[in-house]
Amino acid sequence: MERMSTKKSAARTEEPSAEPRWLTEGEQRVWRAYIHATTLLDDTLDRQLQRDAGMPHMYYGLLVQLAQAPGRKLRMTELAKNMKITRSRLSHAVARLEKNGWVRRQDCPSDKRGQNAFLTDEGFEVLKGAAPGHVSLVRKAMFDRLSEEQVRQLGEIMCVIADGLEPTGTGADLPWLR
Repeated sequence: MERMSTKKSAARTEEPSAEPRWLTEGEQRVWRAYIHATTLLDDTLDRQLQRDAGMPHMYYGLLVQLAQAPGRKLRMTELAKNMKITRSRLSHAVARLEKNGWVRRQDCPSDKRGQNAFLTDEGFEVLKGAAPGHVSLVRKAMFDRLSEEQVRQLGEIMCVIADGLEPTGTGADLPWLR
């Protein structure tokens, strides 16, 4: 990112007098390459799933979460947390999946206010049909381009970044609590 004037940047920092640690040229190149690659990857995956399975990538992710859950069901709040999305966005997505007959909401027996999302047999079949094309594209777009060592390094790097960003504490502004 281009350097901003100290006056503008000071308003965005916690300490008004603190100068931001600007990215070096090398860090800027890496950051821009990361943004460019992840944007292209997200778009490529989304277009393939829309074309081949009639669903966006996020819906595929919801179906995968449910397929891997015990009994193919998860509490809606847990599903929102796993997907890192707001409850409102999840509710909208589940409503669309319900219209397709792929997911069904069920009242939570242990908590009258809670609901579970349940992957139907039809939804499971749709997921099974979509998975081969999706994994083939993931392999082609990402893993086939990297050496085994690069895959290992990328995995380690992503874990370090994710661990550093994992929300902690009760005051965190978490999407799934909104």
